[in-house]
Amino acid sequence: MHAYLITEKPGRIRRALRASWTCATRILAVVVMALLGALVLAVRCTRPVVNYCAVRAVWLEAWASKVTGLPQVGAAVGEGLTDEFVREFRTNFHAASGSPR
Repeated sequence: MHAYLITEKPGRIRRALRASWTCATRILAVVVMALLGALVLAVRCTRPVVNYCAVRAVWLEAWASKVTGLPQVGAAVGEGLTDEFVREFRTNFHAASGSPR
């Protein structure tokens, strides 16, 4: 208990409001953490499905390329994206470490 003077001690209503505010804040924090946990769980559960769909899409593209004789577009786009990511990573890594390239 706080060392209040008798005249400065908060009344019952103020103490009840403070306790309810604290309780509501804690409940809200738990609800937010539970929602974030559910979101993370949903993302982690759908990851294998997305990976399977990506593998099937690559297989379908390879099959279509073989049947039609046209080159695969996904491989060229993916290679360009990979090169861009590597370039961006190296730029940011060297900038953050302060070392010259």
